[in-house]
Amino acid sequence: MSKLRVGVVRGGPGSEYYVSLKTGGSVLAALSPNEYDARDVLITNDGQWHIDGVPTTPEKLARSIDVAFNALHGEFGEDGKIQKIFDIFGVPYTGSTVVPSAVGMNKELAKRRFAAVGIKVPRAVSVSSGDETDDVLREIRSELRSPYIVKPASSGSSVGVSFARTEDELISALERALAYGDKALVEEYIRGREITVGVVDAKNGGGSYLLPPLEVFLPDGALFDYQAKYGDNTYRAEPAHLSGDEYSAIERAVSRAHKSLGVRHYARYDFILADDGAYLLEVNTLPALMDGALLPRALTLHDLSMPDFVDYVISLALQEK
Repeated sequence: MSKLRVGVVRGGPGSEYYVSLKTGGSVLAALSPNEYDARDVLITNDGQWHIDGVPTTPEKLARSIDVAFNALHGEFGEDGKIQKIFDIFGVPYTGSTVVPSAVGMNKELAKRRFAAVGIKVPRAVSVSSGDETDDVLREIRSELRSPYIVKPASSGSSVGVSFARTEDELISALERALAYGDKALVEEYIRGREITVGVVDAKNGGGSYLLPPLEVFLPDGALFDYQAKYGDNTYRAEPAHLSGDEYSAIERAVSRAHKSLGVRHYARYDFILADDGAYLLEVNTLPALMDGALLPRALTLHDLSMPDFVDYVISLALQEK
């Protein structure tokens, strides 16, 4: 019997290119050569497609693989664009479909969806690149109190995220966030514990499973941004010690968010657990899978190896055919 041809798609044109290379490398290493014909599908930073080092096109790729494992992050890979390409050429793929990906990637739209189904989210003000600074500051003063969290409206891996206390810091943070897109969010800072929860779907529409929640610990004053996650690695993550009520609140929020967005296969949800409840910060519809990343750590606590996880996610993609 011929082996299943799995195209592991990594790289991409966005700012998370190198993170995606590592995720894709982890997936490729997890694919047993006895069961799979693994194909390394690289999309370069300037948008050129290659399969095992040979230039290709999406149309040619579709004839060369049976299923795509989407190991991209952020722009193009996590925002619905590559999902649309896979749909056009009839390629089964891992991860969420076009609309859930696009909404999940857009933090403003996702927050609205979460709030609409009763999930606590931080209050926020949306800022566009063409807005007048005085008008922006006036609105923020009327809606929020310092300090603030400032982030691009559509990016992953905490790229471009800043903490601001003063208006001067706020302006600088907005300039940084708007360098990654034409919209940014200024959120109220919620003081509490950083909790992240992985979710894996059951087969045939049987709901989803929560992986063991993790608590993220940072040095005093540090922000859980791109540099902390993938640069100097200043954080540590440990099993979260939650009360029954705290776990139930997070479980309800994850279930509502997962269903309301239509996220599929697997994801990670990031929370701040404050004195007045659990605030959902965002969904990661394609979380990082390299060794040491948060989702693989949770999988280990669940006694699920990376090869078993990759096998399972591929089986979820194939049942969508």
